[in-house]
Amino acid sequence: MTLPNFLVIGTPKSGTTSLYHYLNRHPQIYMSPVKEPNFLAFVEKPPNFDGPKGPNEWINQQSIVDFQEYQALFDRVNGEKAIGEASIWYLYLPDAPKYIQHYLPDVKLIALLRHPVDRAFSHYLHLRRTGDEWLTEFTVALDAEEQRCQQNWAPAWRYQQAGLYSQQLERYLKIFPRDRLKVYLYDDWQNNPFDLMKDLFTFIEVDATFEPDMSTRHNQTSVVWKNNTIRNLLVDENLLRMAARKIVPDRVRKPVAEMLLRKNKEKPPTLAAETRQQLISHFRKDILKLQDLIDRDLSHWLV
Repeated sequence: MTLPNFLVIGTPKSGTTSLYHYLNRHPQIYMSPVKEPNFLAFVEKPPNFDGPKGPNEWINQQSIVDFQEYQALFDRVNGEKAIGEASIWYLYLPDAPKYIQHYLPDVKLIALLRHPVDRAFSHYLHLRRTGDEWLTEFTVALDAEEQRCQQNWAPAWRYQQAGLYSQQLERYLKIFPRDRLKVYLYDDWQNNPFDLMKDLFTFIEVDATFEPDMSTRHNQTSVVWKNNTIRNLLVDENLLRMAARKIVPDRVRKPVAEMLLRKNKEKPPTLAAETRQQLISHFRKDILKLQDLIDRDLSHWLV
């Protein structure tokens, strides 16, 4: 039976999608063909988060909870030294460390951390892009977070909670030796990606001289929707779209739909300086604790 010997455990909107693809290009690394199986957070216990789509939320529908199905993700390993998967919510979800320790006691763990304010705002923009966040003011979405958490919305909408890294890392350090947890900063990823990859390859014991093609950055947000209702009517499968396909010829329907979609897009907003400072104050205590935990100077995160 083949199972992972390393995991990318987080965090979302910190370059993990690109990291997954770059790791997958190394000839000595096998990555799960499913990027985020989430098995080790929901073993034999299907998640039941709520949200705009109710039980149809992505994390509910796509997470693997059956061990045999999870193991089958690695059936095609063919001599690769490092075998991994990248489930970005493992760091945040509280049950993940104990399940990881049970199934993969000798695994190596990789966390990529982004400034919690930048991460929160980037995730907000991501959900605006995918049509899953209809609140067009970031501050309003932040104010809604507590109620959404109480209503058990999926982790994607927990903009502030997901950025409390020190308490999340501490759950792992209570179970795993420190030398099996490698923590990188998004700052390093942006400034010295090849150095980061070389260090990571060394950590998981594959050829560190290999340089993957990193010319493509994945999962970037270049536009957001002005109005989610219009977006959903034009993009998602629904009765109106089905009726339009039967009644309106393609030569008429498609150009009109494309025009409406273009008019409904806009450039992402920027984060207001006042909001940024308020959030830095919110995260200050956790950032100070984190820098001691990972032995990195994070003073630049506090300005």
